[in-house]
Formats: sequence, C-alpha cells, structure tokens
Amino acid sequence: MTETGIDAHLQLRRQDFCLDARLQLPATGVSVLFGRSGCGKTTLLRALAGLERAEGFLRFRGQRWQDDAYFRPTHLRPLGYVFQEASLFPHLDVRANLNFGYQRIAAGQRRIGFDEAISLLGLEALLERHADRLSGGQRQRVAIARALLSSPELLLMDEPLASLDQHSKAEILPYLERLRDELGMPLVYVTHAPDEVTRLADHLVLLDNGRVSASGPLNQLLTDPNLPLAHLDEAAAVIDARVTSHDPHYRLSSLGVPGGSLTVALSVLAPGTPTRVRILARDVSIALDMPQHSSILNSLPARIVDLHHDRDPARVLVRLDLGGAHILSHITRRSADQLGLVADQLVNAQIKSVALTS
Repeated sequence: MTETGIDAHLQLRRQDFCLDARLQLPATGVSVLFGRSGCGKTTLLRALAGLERAEGFLRFRGQRWQDDAYFRPTHLRPLGYVFQEASLFPHLDVRANLNFGYQRIAAGQRRIGFDEAISLLGLEALLERHADRLSGGQRQRVAIARALLSSPELLLMDEPLASLDQHSKAEILPYLERLRDELGMPLVYVTHAPDEVTRLADHLVLLDNGRVSASGPLNQLLTDPNLPLAHLDEAAAVIDARVTSHDPHYRLSSLGVPGGSLTVALSVLAPGTPTRVRILARDVSIALDMPQHSSILNSLPARIVDLHHDRDPARVLVRLDLGGAHILSHITRRSADQLGLVADQLVNAQIKSVALTS
C-alpha cells in the first residue's frame, strides 16, 4: 500500500447497530466508502470527523487523533466536512458565505487561497448571487469551496450528490474530478451510487453491516470475482488510459491502454492527457481468433485469468488480463463450454462499448 493517510479501528454501538471498522486509507486520492443504505457509511465518516464519539484509535498521517487515553475534538482536527445538504446562509451572497469561514483562518495557516478555491469549483460568475437563488448543484459547489477554505488536510464528503437530479450531478462531477486530480489532500467520499464510484474512486472500501468487507485499489475490487460487485448486471472495470490521437472525420479518439489501443467517441481531451475508461462486463465478448470482419472497433489480445459461476446460473464470469489490467466478461455458460474456455488461455476480448469516465 502507498503511504498511509488514515489508520483507524473505530467501534460504536447503538441499540440496533454496531460499527466495528478497521481502516487503512492512502494519503492521497479519493477513498470511497461504498455500500447499501444502513451499512454504516455516514456513521463511519462522522466518527472519522469526531462528530460521533466512537471507541478505538485513529491516526491521520501519523498524528494521534484518538485512542483509549485521548480524543481530539472535531474543531481541532484539520478537516473539512461536506454534508448531503449545503447549509448556506440564504441572506448572504456567495462571496460572503465563503468569506464567513475563510476570514477566521489566520493568514499564515491558509493552505488554499480564496481565488484558488473559486477557480477549482468554477464559482467566478456566482460570487454576487444570493445563496437562495442558486441551483442544487451550485449550492453544493459553494459548500465544497467553503470546506476547502477552512484549509483542511483531509476532506470528508457525505453523499454530496444524493439530493441532486441527474443534470445537477452531471454538472458537479467534473469539479469533483478536478479536486481529485489537482489537490494533494486525501478525500474520503461516501456514496451508494456505482457511477460515482467509477468516476471518482482511487481506493474503494466496501462496508457491510458496520464492518469493512474489503478495501483496496478501485479496479482490484471491481474485478474481484469473490466480491459482489463483479456479479452485478452493471459490473464494470475501470482502467487507466491516455489520449493518443483524434480522428475528426469519423469523430473518434484513440486511447492507449494496457495491452493496446481503444477507440472511443471523439473526446475533447488533448493528446497526451491521462484519463480513465469504464468497460462494462456485459459489453465484452470473447473470440478464439482475431476477428477479420466486424463492426466492433475494439478487439484486444487477452489472457483468461479465471472463470467463475455467476449469480445467474446461465452465465459465467470470466476475468481477463489486458497487459496487466483486469477486465470482466459476462458470457453464457453455453458459450464458455462451446469455446472450451479455461484459465491461462489466450483469447481476444471484443469490447462493444467503452466509456470515458471524465
């Protein structure tokens, strides 16, 4: 694992629920707490913030935040917290809302400047607008900027998109990706939405009934056949890519990925830009030979890592290795038998659809 940002074992008991979570999260990137409603995601996030008085220990970048003999209160923990609902002062404009907390941070302790936060969240045109005249997505962008202006070393977000419609979510997600890519601070993000996981997560924590059932790099968990994510109808792999070229005539772009090149719809990203692609398991078919005549643009050599029974008895889950990156394929059991598929076999992965995550 990379340098540890959060090292914790937190326990909290209620009448109908018990949190018993052991965490080790990296010091950079976005760590997503993921699981069904009621599994303890928000409770764990609040315990990290000190808003819930959990038992156990918590260290952040080696700093002692709590143990059996010590508890650092929330206001002394260098963190920013973004709630599901943006609690802005409705009678103040955006600039005043942001300045309210920013001015309380001593100039020598400010890690993020006012103009930098405004730029990161794209708020330049909203500064003079009153908070009660903002859309839901705009309000959350202001709330995130306000959290950043508290000069945190750690940013916590509790389902910040849960109350937004699809249009507002689409508006704000690029700004969250920008925070991930441009800020050096770690971010712990709570969600139960798979699309937010695939777009934002670097590290994934699966929670089940108050306990951590799995934790690790995003694609490692997405493609682990022993975990439920790989068996969902929307099961997908997320792999790193880099834009290599554009074809304006056919409105297509080429991406370099482990094991070869993929063609996607024309992207606005400049050649050389790193990005990520999501490949749904249902969009991956398997051929024994390289297709000669096919409308499918993407076909890459692959090695079968292993085959597993799926929750659908008519289907088989095949894990494939593309130059060191794993993807999944959901195919019928009949197809697997007819092709004689076995582990370590060299095949061709035909990918019907590839989506850029940004």
